[in-house]
Amino acid sequence: MKKIALEIDKAFEQITKEQVYAQASKAEACNKELENGTGKGSDFLGWLHLPSSITEADLADIQTTANSLRAKCDVIVIVGIGGSYLGAKAVIDALSGAFDALENKKPVIVYAGHNIGEDYLYELSNYLKGKSFGIVNISKSGTTTEPALAFRILKKQLEDAVGKAEAQTRIVAVTDKARGALRTLATKEGYKTYIIPDNVGGRFSVLTPVGLLPIALAGIDIKQLVAGATEMEHLTGSNVPFENNLAEIYAATRNELYKSGKKIEILANFNPKLHYVSEWWKQLYGESEGKENKGIFTAAVDFTTDLHSMGQWIQEGERTIFETVISVAGAKQTVEVPADEQDLDGLNFLAGKRVDYVNKMAELGTQQAHVDGGVPNIRIEIPELNEYYLGQLLYFFERACGISGYLLGVNPFDQPGVEAYKKNMFRLLNKPGY
Repeated sequence: MKKIALEIDKAFEQITKEQVYAQASKAEACNKELENGTGKGSDFLGWLHLPSSITEADLADIQTTANSLRAKCDVIVIVGIGGSYLGAKAVIDALSGAFDALENKKPVIVYAGHNIGEDYLYELSNYLKGKSFGIVNISKSGTTTEPALAFRILKKQLEDAVGKAEAQTRIVAVTDKARGALRTLATKEGYKTYIIPDNVGGRFSVLTPVGLLPIALAGIDIKQLVAGATEMEHLTGSNVPFENNLAEIYAATRNELYKSGKKIEILANFNPKLHYVSEWWKQLYGESEGKENKGIFTAAVDFTTDLHSMGQWIQEGERTIFETVISVAGAKQTVEVPADEQDLDGLNFLAGKRVDYVNKMAELGTQQAHVDGGVPNIRIEIPELNEYYLGQLLYFFERACGISGYLLGVNPFDQPGVEAYKKNMFRLLNKPGY
């Protein structure tokens, strides 16, 4: 099998290869800290060898539950926020047909608990009326406001529609193994449950049942996803030399760019299916590194779409940015540009060429323009957009994130700042104790 590739040569207008490779020993030491569990946040390293520890029996059980829900439900609601839904949505959107929902392919996967939008919940509840639906509720505590609120509303709707006994067979809880409100409820009601490991934080949880169950519900091959992640686990291990270790090189490069004044990393893609991969990546790096008044600000764009909105700023705005581009080597489908007798749009020079060829030239032209404009460029190429290579990409970003956080000098596995808004919100809502 092939593997994803990393190119950093277009970053050398701002920094040098020597600077990056001078960080080899530090990056290797940070990777060994991950491996040995001697760094900050070492009690949250359960994701590190997660791919290789997942058994056939684990995957079979998840697939059996998915098949059961798929058989009885036309719609499945995934309830969760942040890492409890972004990883699954990233994979599902990347590997599903763009118009599957419009074609009414079953089951339809929808999401709740990722916002506090009354109109959204009203419209979702209205959409579910008369439909056979199930719920996967993902929350370690069961008390996080957004998913708890959504689940309370949807649980009642489901029980009112099919009765409590049947609803119990259509609700799956992914939660803590022993503690929390959702665990208590799941035990009392007899829901099928899966465990969120204590040592895996939400943003690193896509390869636990948090991500694997929704992904399986969408009909995506979770075995291949895990196989790709397992391959990348081996390729980025602490025993792999720096010059061959994609995660160490990426972490070192972005940190050198940060030290040179590049404070914003823009993740760009030229395939619209990767939009939510970028959203997942933004949380992974933003929540992991934005601490102690340090950290690269993570942003994302979808090209070529955003070249017509953000392109001007990227080309000529403040020079505090660098780009990391995710490129897919080839499209799955073939669409050729037809010839037109009138040629009023002037596109006959492209007649007979694939649309993907046009897209690749747009990518190359954009890279050249941005580098010329003072934007260092890192490029990650995926051989093909499928489960195996997406599994590689997800694990690559996770491993690199841990290394990068240690290079920066922060704990990449906590998120103390997230609690600030919650305390204020609860006080304003007159929640007891606040």
